[in-house]
Amino acid sequence: MTTDVLLKQEVHKARIMGIVFLVFALGIVLLFLPGTTGANRTTFTLNMTRGEALTLPNLTFGTLPGLLVFAAIATFLGAWQLAKGFRNHNAVLGAVVGLFVLAFLAWAARDKSMNITGMIQSTLLRAIPIVLAALSGIMCEKAGVVNIGIEGMMLSGAFLAALMGSVTQSQWGGLIAALVGGGLMAALLAVLAIKYKVSQVVAGTAINILATGITSYFSSRYLQTNAALNSPATFRPIAIPVLSKIPIIGPVFFNHSFVVYLTLILVVVIHVMLNYTRWGLRTRAVGEHPRAADTLGINVFKTRYINVILGGMVAGLGGAYLVLSSVARFDELMTAGKGFIGLAAMIFGNWTPFGALGSSLIFGFADSLQTKLAIMSVPIPSQFLLMAPYLVTMIVLAGVVGQSHAPAADGVPYEKE
Repeated sequence: MTTDVLLKQEVHKARIMGIVFLVFALGIVLLFLPGTTGANRTTFTLNMTRGEALTLPNLTFGTLPGLLVFAAIATFLGAWQLAKGFRNHNAVLGAVVGLFVLAFLAWAARDKSMNITGMIQSTLLRAIPIVLAALSGIMCEKAGVVNIGIEGMMLSGAFLAALMGSVTQSQWGGLIAALVGGGLMAALLAVLAIKYKVSQVVAGTAINILATGITSYFSSRYLQTNAALNSPATFRPIAIPVLSKIPIIGPVFFNHSFVVYLTLILVVVIHVMLNYTRWGLRTRAVGEHPRAADTLGINVFKTRYINVILGGMVAGLGGAYLVLSSVARFDELMTAGKGFIGLAAMIFGNWTPFGALGSSLIFGFADSLQTKLAIMSVPIPSQFLLMAPYLVTMIVLAGVVGQSHAPAADGVPYEKE
């Protein structure tokens, strides 16, 4: 492509994004202003009432002026995007969506109160399995293997966490079993995709179907009829001394179970390993230019096997979280599409651990929001609220596909000459 053609494409994308920003601004005006009067007041509560060292005052403001400010800022961003454009479209898109969400919360909580700190905490907790699914995808795809089977690996991990956690009456036994289960499913994917060069999408789909069938059968046959096999020991929240007492930050980040802390640590560890270690350099080389990597003496097949299996173990950890840190039992299809949402978070995060964390929080917020609004009896049909996480998934993919950049050899089987 010539420089002129590329420039025209960028200008076209910039204009489309500007129009999108203005649509969000218009949405605030059309959806939330009707029926809102100057007498309406919105109250956001900032305390969790769990022993914070400092009690913060509630944030109360006029609903109508707040909505007008949010709409004005979104309009300004849209106009600027059309006139000059922003370098990072995704970041500004996130800001505009954030303004729309704030407007929605202000509208939903008019003449009521909403605990913002509690919602942020719930957002993080609901984002954890999505983060782990996204990290699993990053581990695999950075080495050039598309992992559609994350959902099945998470489901296998959840089942084994419940079973072995119940049999051993140890959360650690359940956690180890989940890691092994996810790793075994990933090993099967690796053999199919790397050794036999089966279509990676087909192989991943087969993993999902296999995991769904096996876990559903054994769950209905044994776990549902014997409560002793579906009552695992669980991880309890661990409050970090001093840090857990900090207002807002403390309850949100420093009063969680072991798996939550481990997930946040994994984000940092995987980022460092991918970008600052020999293993990471080899992984990225295999995912971008496998033949050049092979020429330099890097074992392409071994590197892909290791990454896929490690990615499967991370996905298994996501399944373990659902059982050992959340509901304390296994239910059929309990992953509810979180593996696929994790793949969307990976793409939105541009195949980076911190990007995946940030985008997972968006999906976690959508999940948390639908629960909160149902409790507040907001006049929106419950079916639409339940669709929220999946609608966000489709919107995100529609907005960022084509702007993110996957590894060059992602999904391409390697033929050694």
